[in-house]
Amino acid sequence: MKVVDSCGWLEYFAEGKNAEHFAAAIEDTEQLLVPSISIFEVFKKILQQSGEDAALQAAAIMAQGTVIDLDMSIALSAAKLSVEHKIPMADSIILATARQHQATVLTQDNDFEGLAGVEYFKK
Repeated sequence: MKVVDSCGWLEYFAEGKNAEHFAAAIEDTEQLLVPSISIFEVFKKILQQSGEDAALQAAAIMAQGTVIDLDMSIALSAAKLSVEHKIPMADSIILATARQHQATVLTQDNDFEGLAGVEYFKK
């Protein structure tokens, strides 16, 4: 199972230089977990940059994976990870979601660099 961090989704949608690192995971929807916080972050960014139609299209693509809602178990785990690793709320929720489902996080966000269960790609 794979979880693509929000920055990976944005890189994929923008066809950036690191998009190929995320494409296989995004396109393998049966093995793709999508934390609901990622939908928030990606929708917001694309809405700001490209408008609502593009943001809705991105959200629809993201929803082809299995969307994982934030529940109490993930929230508590995320809070612990945030304190332990000094990472922001959204990153800790993404990591906690992946760990709860024994999934690997794919990212180019350096907040994740060196953490267990993460494949980090330099920008």
